[in-house]
Amino acid sequence: MPRRTPNLVITIPPAGPVPPTPSRPSWRPTARPLLRIFPWAVACTLILWIYLLRADKPPLRLHSPEHHPPIDGHKPHPFHPQNQNGEDSAVVTWEKRSERVKTAFLHAYDSYTEFATGFDELLPLSAKGIDRSEGWRATLYDSLTTLHVMAIRDTFRRSLAIIAKRNVWPKEKYVRFQDAVSRQLGTLLSSYALSGEPVLLTMADDLASQLLFAFNTTHGLPAAVIDVISGKLPQDLVDRHSNMSWASIQTSQLEMKYLAHITGRPYYYNKTETVMTIVHNSQSASTMIPVTWRVDTGLPITFENALSSENYHALDTLLKQWILTAKSDRRTLDLYLKYVNIILNQLLFVTEKRGLLYLSDIKDGLPIHTFHQQQCAFPGLLALGVHALGISLPLKERELHLWAAQGLAYTCWVTYGDQTSGLSPELVQMKAWTSSTGELLGQWMPHLREWETKGKKGNGPPGTAQNDKYFSSEDERDYTILDHQHRLRPELSQTFYLLWRTTKNSRWRDRAWSIFESLELHARTEHGYATLLDVERVPPPLKDEMPSYFLGQTLKYLYLIFSNDDTVAVNSWVFNIHGHPLPVFHWSDWEKEIFQIT
Repeated sequence: MPRRTPNLVITIPPAGPVPPTPSRPSWRPTARPLLRIFPWAVACTLILWIYLLRADKPPLRLHSPEHHPPIDGHKPHPFHPQNQNGEDSAVVTWEKRSERVKTAFLHAYDSYTEFATGFDELLPLSAKGIDRSEGWRATLYDSLTTLHVMAIRDTFRRSLAIIAKRNVWPKEKYVRFQDAVSRQLGTLLSSYALSGEPVLLTMADDLASQLLFAFNTTHGLPAAVIDVISGKLPQDLVDRHSNMSWASIQTSQLEMKYLAHITGRPYYYNKTETVMTIVHNSQSASTMIPVTWRVDTGLPITFENALSSENYHALDTLLKQWILTAKSDRRTLDLYLKYVNIILNQLLFVTEKRGLLYLSDIKDGLPIHTFHQQQCAFPGLLALGVHALGISLPLKERELHLWAAQGLAYTCWVTYGDQTSGLSPELVQMKAWTSSTGELLGQWMPHLREWETKGKKGNGPPGTAQNDKYFSSEDERDYTILDHQHRLRPELSQTFYLLWRTTKNSRWRDRAWSIFESLELHARTEHGYATLLDVERVPPPLKDEMPSYFLGQTLKYLYLIFSNDDTVAVNSWVFNIHGHPLPVFHWSDWEKEIFQIT
């Protein structure tokens, strides 16, 4: 093998005297020394930086915490639940918690789409579907706005494609007008407002135009049940459902008026405005709530002192209609304030031992002292009303509404905290505060007036104390459980969302997180989430049902509590009774002219 020629050639000079080396200047250019010094400077800087990071010093704060006073003006008692995943509540990242809720929602929704597509709801234990709401595919509809609020856009588009391809009408011939408006129409309008997808507006317009025949009654109050096949009101249905609840006749106010605004169609506004005029003109000096109305006469026929879920929905619609239309319809606000004051003065009671504030219906002149979880939405509505009214509500009324909101929300909360599972029972019997002779002593307003007369001493108004003491015995609790089920309801989550957004008191956020952790621990199944049959047993027995409102409302409100305030801002959106947000809008001059809005 031939040897390679070397690349480097060294020439050896001949022997002889070495010539003198020419002299070189004593200075050198400055660039070379600076280049040599630069790496040393960088190394020293890194060493110093590492030393400072390892130093035993308290962590630096980027900014000082914002102070949020409690709504009662007294010192807060922040609740820090023991986190089951090891998080420190003092340094928790709320964004991570909102992501946890999103993960829970996807677990429930993916289970529904896998096992119950085409049905109203999922049976989470048997992994099958069932129709409970006339075959509307209720979970699909109720979840659509939640998907967009949680920014799960790919799944939102897939779900939208399913809804757009199928007939919007349910499987049944007869449907409840209230559900058709607040659930289906509300979903389409809210999803359009959130996403801007044109097909949603087209579908909403088509659906609403087919619902208008429900108003073809003697005085224009909507029929309770409609025949979606014939598009008529069969006389037997009208006769059978001639009496309607206060909530049912007001159901369409938010949805139809928003639809009139975005389409410019006067008939949507006119139909609902006729109803609003009838309700307003039928008011009297009565201190009772008009709960039942005759469709054929357009007049209320039953009055009572009660805050049923139907009566709450009517109050909810009154306040939110005023907010939705940029606070332009004073009639609805006046009606809201009138009936809220009736409730605060007549239906609020306080227990003797724990001072728990609660709502009680009045039957035959006497309070029945039962407290249902659905009533836990009322304190959130009070907080929203105070926030929306601001200083236009007199100070004394503002304080009264906030005290009631705080006290009622706390009572709802302790029905969670007292239970072994950390979740509330469906219905409890409050222990009435009576004298030795049987005289009723627990009505809230007399105690409140006495506290004010005596100089407002103590730890705040009666029935508003906030502490973290929980009890297992009925005698200590001040209530007895009548229905041990927990049905994954959204009412308290909605109230905590509104209290957090309007007061910025962190106790509501912390308590909401405790509820979510309990749901994860006790209600989660392999395929979704299930109702608890007994909140006092651990592990609790489960019932094979996952209501659609759990995805459409409960998890949505929990997510919003842990998200930043720009996510469905409370000043820019209102939620209808099924938890679908609609944007606040102003009537333009031309709309006022065409719709004859005064």
